[in-house]
Amino acid sequence: MAEGLLNTLYPDHYEAHSAGTEPTVVNPYFIQVMKELGVDISSHRSKSVTEFSDMDIDYVITVCDNARQVCPIFPGGKEILHKSFEDPAALSGDEENALALFRRLRDEIQAWIKEFFVKEVN
Repeated sequence: MAEGLLNTLYPDHYEAHSAGTEPTVVNPYFIQVMKELGVDISSHRSKSVTEFSDMDIDYVITVCDNARQVCPIFPGGKEILHKSFEDPAALSGDEENALALFRRLRDEIQAWIKEFFVKEVN
């Protein structure tokens, strides 16, 4: 979600890439709640952090505590940031509860992106 949001909010300033320590598939709930904002991430794929380990990167951002602990070192990363968000992988419950959680996470991530990156853009 962070990749889609950052690339949509600040396309002239950033090129975001997301990756996981254990990539699987993009959760359909992520796709659905992002579509509600007009952001289409249906073509996104789950990527491994190793795909980006040799890139020059301005910000390496971890968004869950597990990723922060196991994330590899990025020699090209100029700044390492961490912002903890609830891990939706631990979610249990019905579809209505799941969508409510994913919407809350989406909104929290969007608010953080706007707060942090607007300083960088201006």
